[in-house]
Amino acid sequence: MDYIPQKITDTLEQNYMPYTMSVIVSRAIPEIDGFKPAHRKILYTMYNMGLLKGDRRKSADVVGQTMKLHPHGDLAIYETMVRMTRGNASFLHPFVDSKGNFGKRYSRDMAFAASRYTEVKLDGICEEIFGDINKNTVDMVDNYDGSMKEPALFPTTFPNVLVTPNVGIAVGMASSVCGFNLREICEATIAFIKNSSIDLTEYISAPDFSTGGQYIYNENEMKGVIETGRGSLKLRAKYRFDKKNSCIDVYEIPYGTTIEAIIDKITLLVKTGKIRDITDVRDETGLEGLKITIDIRKSADPELVMRRLFAATPLTDSFSCNFNILINGKPRTMGVREILREWLIFRISCVRRGLMYDLERYREKLHLLEGLSKILLDIDKAIRIIRQTEDDKQVIPNLCDGFNIDKIQAEFIAEIKLRNLNREYLLTRTDELNNIKDIVKDIEEKLSDDKAINSIIIDELKHVIKKYAKPRMTEIIYVFEDDTSDDESARGSSNENLFIDDYNVRLFLTEHSYFKKITLASLRSSGEQYLKDGDRIIQEFDTTNKNEILFFSDKQNVYKSRIYELPECKASSMGEYLANFLGAEENEKIIYFAVVTDYSGFMFIAFENGKCAKIEMNGYATKTNRKKLINAYSVKSKPVYMDYIKEDRDYAAVRDSDKALLFNTSLINAVGSKNSQGVQVFNLKKNSKLALVLPSESFNSTDVERYRTDKIPSTGHFLAGEDKLVNDVANVQLSL
Repeated sequence: MDYIPQKITDTLEQNYMPYTMSVIVSRAIPEIDGFKPAHRKILYTMYNMGLLKGDRRKSADVVGQTMKLHPHGDLAIYETMVRMTRGNASFLHPFVDSKGNFGKRYSRDMAFAASRYTEVKLDGICEEIFGDINKNTVDMVDNYDGSMKEPALFPTTFPNVLVTPNVGIAVGMASSVCGFNLREICEATIAFIKNSSIDLTEYISAPDFSTGGQYIYNENEMKGVIETGRGSLKLRAKYRFDKKNSCIDVYEIPYGTTIEAIIDKITLLVKTGKIRDITDVRDETGLEGLKITIDIRKSADPELVMRRLFAATPLTDSFSCNFNILINGKPRTMGVREILREWLIFRISCVRRGLMYDLERYREKLHLLEGLSKILLDIDKAIRIIRQTEDDKQVIPNLCDGFNIDKIQAEFIAEIKLRNLNREYLLTRTDELNNIKDIVKDIEEKLSDDKAINSIIIDELKHVIKKYAKPRMTEIIYVFEDDTSDDESARGSSNENLFIDDYNVRLFLTEHSYFKKITLASLRSSGEQYLKDGDRIIQEFDTTNKNEILFFSDKQNVYKSRIYELPECKASSMGEYLANFLGAEENEKIIYFAVVTDYSGFMFIAFENGKCAKIEMNGYATKTNRKKLINAYSVKSKPVYMDYIKEDRDYAAVRDSDKALLFNTSLINAVGSKNSQGVQVFNLKKNSKLALVLPSESFNSTDVERYRTDKIPSTGHFLAGEDKLVNDVANVQLSL
C-alpha cells in the first residue's frame, strides 16, 4: 500500500480542528443568554409542545421530540433535562417544573427515575427566557438536517448567564460560571444601565448557590471574580448541634460536593484514628431536605469537631471561577462588568428587533385601515362596483380604480362580511385607525431614542425582580477565624493537625531499635514492660500525640515522622521495629529520638574523640515533607551522647575511667551545619576516649563542682574514689 506523506500540522488542522471548534462552539461553552446548545434545544422543544402553559407531559415524550433538534441519545438528552428540573435542585431558578424522582444535585447515589416515569413542563420563569421570541427578536437557524428552525439564542429579559451556574469542559479550554442572586444581578444591571462605571460590589455581594451553605467572604477574591471572571470561592457547610441527642446535623453543603463524598471522608478519618470523638455518621436526608447526622461523644466539643471536619473533609470546598463565554461564536473570558455590557448589547438588539416587528405589523394594519377609511366615504359606491363587476377576478382591480387604493387594501375590503357594513363596525374601525397611528408614532419615537430602549429593559428587569426574586440561599460570612489558630499556630502547622486528637503519650526506645507509643491511661493500668530477650530501654519521653519526632541512626541519618503516625501499643507488646516502619537501611540502628514542636534550641552531640557539637535545631527543619535527612552529624568520630536541649545546661563527661569534667554548653559555639565536627572539650591522651556523658544532675558526687571547668578544652580532674564507685565508672560502657 502506498502512503502519501502529510505534515502533522495539516493533519491536525483538517481533522482535529473541526472537532475542537464543534466542542467549543456547539457543546461545552455557554453563550450570552446563559445556555449551552443542548439546554436551548430541550427548552425550545418544550416551548413548541405548548408546555409553557399546558399540563405536564411524560419526559420520554419531550426527549423524543428533542431529537428532532438534537441528534444525540435519549439518555444524554434526559440527563441534561434532569439538571434543569426543580426536582434536581441544581439551579436556584429551575427552568423545568417536574413531577417524579429526578435525583438530587447534592447526592451521588440518589439516581433519577427513568424518563417514562417522570413528567415535566416549563417553569414560570421561562416566560422571561423566551420573551418575544416569535417577534423575530433573535435569529432562527436550521436544525441539523434543515427540516426545522430553532433559535440561535434566547431573548432573555434578564442576565441569565450570571444567574444560572454553568460548567463545561471543551478542548483546550473550559468554562465555570457561578450563579449569583437574581435580585442582586437585576439591580446591578439596572444601575449599570444608568451608569456603566458603578462599583458592582455595592450591588453584587457574593455568589448564590442552590445548595445553600456559607461563602467565606474575601474582599480581594470577590473583586477579582467580578472584574476578571477568574478566582476561587471558598464554601462550607451549615450545621446545628443537637445537644439532647449529642449529634451534629449538617443541613446545607457546598455546591460542588455530595453527601456520599462527605460521609466517606468522615468514615475514613474515624477508621484511621484521626478523629476519635465521632461515634457514627449517617445520611438522614428525607422529605424535609438534606441532612447528615454526626453522632459525637458527650464529652466532645462540637465546634472543635466541626473545625476539624471543615479542615479535612468536603464540608469545606471551593468553586473555581472561569467566566468563559461565547460572544458571536468566539470564546472570551470576561468579568461581570464586561458580561453585563455584552448582555446589554444583545438585549438592546432583541428589544429593537421586537419593536421593529411590532412596527411592521402595525404599519401593515394601518395601511389596511387607511384603505378602509376611503371606502367609508362612499360605501354605496363600493357595493355598486362589486355588484356590477361580472368577473370575480375584476373585483379587486375595479375597487383599486374606484377608490385609488392598492391591491392589498382592496383585498382587505373585499373580504369584509356584509354584516359588518353597519355603523358600529365602521366607527370602531375609524377609532382603531387613530389608535394605531398613535402606536406607530410611539414605536418610531422609541426606536430613535436609546434612553427609551434602556427604559424598556429596566422595566423588564424590575418585573423580573418583583415576580421571581428569592432570598439569598448561600449565607455570607464576613469574619472568619482561620482554622490554623488552634494550638498548632506556634509551629505554623497546616490544617492537617486540626483533625488529629491530641493526648498525652509516653515514648520508649530500646537498644535493639524497638519503639513503643503508649497512652498514659494505658500505662497506668499496665504491668511491667515486655522486651525482647537481651533488649533494654535506652530512652523514654513524655509528650503529646501531635508533635514531630526525629530518629537519629548510627549511620548519620535522621528519619522524620509525626507521633500520631506511629501506632499505639501496650506495655505487654514488643513495640514497633523502627527499621521496618521508617524504611531504614540494612543493619541500621536507631540510637536516639528527639521530640520537637518548633525546631528551636540545639542538638548537643558528644563524640569519642572528646569533641562536642552544638547544632542549631532548625538545621533539621525542612519546608517539604522529607522523611529522611542524610549527614545528620559528623562521621569523624563515634557519638557517645546525644541530647536535644532548649537552652544551655551543664553536662558531666568521663574519660575512660579515671578523669571527669563538668562543663556548660554555653562554652560551645552553636553552628548551623548538621555534620559539624564540633570543638574539643576534653583533652584526651593517646589511645584514650570519652566513655560517658550525662546531665550534671545524673552524675553522683558529693562535690560535683570540683570537676567544673570554665575553659575548653580541658584535661579534667581525677575522679575521687567514692565518685568512681557511686557512678560505677570502672564498668562503664559507651552511652550510645
